[in-house]
Amino acid sequence: MKSLEIVGFKRANLGKKNAKAVRLDSYVPCVLYGGAEQVHFSVPAILFRELLYTPEVHIVDLNIEGTHYRAIVQDSQFHPVNEMLLHVDFLELEEGKEVKMEIPVKYVGVSPGVLAGGKLVSKLRKIKVKATPENLPDYVEVNIADLALGKSIKVSAVEAKGYTILSSPQAPIATVAIPRALKGTLAADK
Repeated sequence: MKSLEIVGFKRANLGKKNAKAVRLDSYVPCVLYGGAEQVHFSVPAILFRELLYTPEVHIVDLNIEGTHYRAIVQDSQFHPVNEMLLHVDFLELEEGKEVKMEIPVKYVGVSPGVLAGGKLVSKLRKIKVKATPENLPDYVEVNIADLALGKSIKVSAVEAKGYTILSSPQAPIATVAIPRALKGTLAADK
């Protein structure tokens, strides 16, 4: 899994007023938990560009005033109107301890349904998995080589390699939709 370094500064004062002051300086208030103690810190907002505004997942190497931690992003909160980043929660990684994370889906193969004129519709972009930090994949491979017109592939068809899939096995990942023009020709052939 890819890693990304983020440098942060500890926050002495906590609370709504101080968090607002931190945001005005274009910093984002953050918290790191899951380890021995909770660490409250702030990070320049620009450093989250490669971490949050991408479909990929990363392990974050946090450098908080010289102390290094390995973590993943557990949650991020955005302003409902102006989409400004308000707060980020990090979960500290420990060797051998399993973590739950949403991993992006990567399609492998060419669908015969798409070749016949259908449209591949993505229903799930990420699948929830549980694994140790060493076994966390960059993406979950989904083979769509057997996907015909009007058919879908479900989570139960995905092979888990070193991790456990927590998403519902009946949830569809992708479907090949039949376009209206193709429906007319299929009905005329019958």
